[in-house]
Parts: sequence; C-alpha cells; structure tokens
Amino acid sequence: MTPAQRRSWVTWVREAFRVSTRRACRATGVWRSLLTYQSTRPPQDALRRRLRELATVRVSYGYRRLHTVLRREGWAVNPKRIYRLYCAEELQLRRKRPRRRRSAVPRGPRRIATQPNEVWAMDFMHDTLADGRLVRVLTLIDSYTRESLALVAQPRFRGEDVALVLRAVGAQRGLPRWITVDNGTEFTSRALDAWAYWNHVQLDFSRPGKPGDNCLIEAFNGSLRRECLSQHWFASVAEAQQILDYWRADYNTERPHRSLANRPPAEHQRGGSFTPGPNRLLSCTSSWS
Repeated sequence: MTPAQRRSWVTWVREAFRVSTRRACRATGVWRSLLTYQSTRPPQDALRRRLRELATVRVSYGYRRLHTVLRREGWAVNPKRIYRLYCAEELQLRRKRPRRRRSAVPRGPRRIATQPNEVWAMDFMHDTLADGRLVRVLTLIDSYTRESLALVAQPRFRGEDVALVLRAVGAQRGLPRWITVDNGTEFTSRALDAWAYWNHVQLDFSRPGKPGDNCLIEAFNGSLRRECLSQHWFASVAEAQQILDYWRADYNTERPHRSLANRPPAEHQRGGSFTPGPNRLLSCTSSWS
C-alpha cells in the first residue's frame, strides 16, 4: 500500500467512526508521522519543463530515449527519476492527433542555407525493376548549391546504411551543420541518431504530411523521376546504380538549373555572383502549402 493510500485509509476511518487521528492511526497500524510528513525533495521545475519540451517535440519517444537525450544535454539524472517524472507529468498517455496522423507540433521557420555545405536535404524514392522487384534510391543534395551529393540504389535501407552513405560523402567534402529529412523509419532510427550526435550534425525533421518543409529535395526527386527513372527500365540494381551515377554526373556538370541562373551546380560551386535562394525557396514552399 502506498503512502497516499495509507493516508486515505486513516482519513476514512477517522471520518467514518468519528475518532481522533491518534486512535485512527492506532487502529490501522499507520504511523502518525506519515500524516504530518512534509517532503523536502526539490520540485525540479527546470527538469520537468525540459522533459515536457522534449516529449512535445519527440512524441514517439519513451522515457528511456528521453533520458538519453537529457544525459547528452548534461542533466545528471538516472532513468528511475526520469520515469517518475515521466509518469507524474502524464507523458505516457497517447496524444490525440489530427486526421492522417499529421503532427500537431508547431514547427519554426525552415533553415535556409547561406553557404555551401551548411544544409543538406535527404529523402528516399522507389522504383520497380524489370522482374517486379522493388528498389529504393537514397537522394542527397546540398541545399545551397543544389548539387547532388549521392544517389544510392539498394533493395532496402536501414539506419546503418544511411549513416554509411553520409560518412562516405562527409569524408570527401566535410559534414554539414543540418540535414533536412522526413519522419521515415530510417531517419528516425537509433543508428542514424547516434551517428548525428557523435558527428555534431543536427537532423531537421519535417512535419508528417508536409512535403513543403523539405521542398528542395522534393523538387530534385521530381526531376530525377522525369529525366531518369521514368525513362529507363532497370534489369538489376547494379544497372540502376550505373545509370543513376551517369545521370548524377550530368546533373551536376551539364544540366542547367533554373534557380542557379541556368548554370549547373558544379559551375556555381566554383564561385560567382549569383546567390540561389529567395525566389526559388518561396516558389517551392507556396507550391506545396
């Protein structure tokens, strides 16, 4: 029986039989000090507030993952305390969401890249081989130069596979500060979260059902679908990767890009006075809103 239940028991005996507190405690076997005890435990308002903030943003995280995030931020707490506060704040209750499972969490302004290699955008595409098997394509671009950094075709992807691709690209050109992704299982996996943490990269998640939050990679995927995937019938994953590599090289070095004043990303990467951004970003956002 918990202390709260014992207090309620003593209160019921005292009121039901109209006896004193001393006699009610003697009859129930409860110490009187339990009724007069005043807790000296600190309220931990700051920890409670930060726990609520994290649980509001990461609606699918349990108390163990929230404890890991808090430890990363420097909170010297153990899982048992987080579990107690997690239950006291009633964070374990299932939150009601709007239709189509869209996140009800408000999202701040989207980050706009101001220099190369500052913000990347990443997404997945699907296609079908000639024998009916499915193939997935991981797309990765630089949000400032619009350069295609990686096009990787595989039958399936896990969080570890995505981390390997990012590590290979980062070894050639360095890693960005932010990577814009959606809420796919590969991007929300523990493996990719650990990679981002140890490499000091922040994953900027878009809202479910809002592709406009990651409009640059969506526009790139549309070009890839029209100009490559829809024009080829792949016999194998190896053939798909070969054709994707050829298209990626042509996209970066030859294909004129409208948001880069009809120059290819490689030419803009070498320098110039034109700065991509406002008009193209606004048009992408308005088209998806």
